[in-house]
Amino acid sequence: MLFQKNVQFSRLIKADGLLREFNFRRHRDAEGGVLFSVDVADLRNNRIFFKMQQKETSWKIIQTAIPEWVRTNEEKLHQTIEEEMNKA
Repeated sequence: MLFQKNVQFSRLIKADGLLREFNFRRHRDAEGGVLFSVDVADLRNNRIFFKMQQKETSWKIIQTAIPEWVRTNEEKLHQTIEEEMNKA
């Protein structure tokens, strides 16, 4: 039996001039690689869901149909994931 630690966390990140709560959840993809599912609410409280995958040395958003204010904060999201991974 293989044990895998469940990692979930939330962080407040300033995006598009507002402080927003981003929720992160780590899981494995079909090939065994690590992914983070991320969700955040827009101004109308609609949830925006996307995934981030580690490409070379940084975490990148792998969906294309997301708002620009999320995409422009990709570096902040990368730093947040790295900080959490270094705690564990």
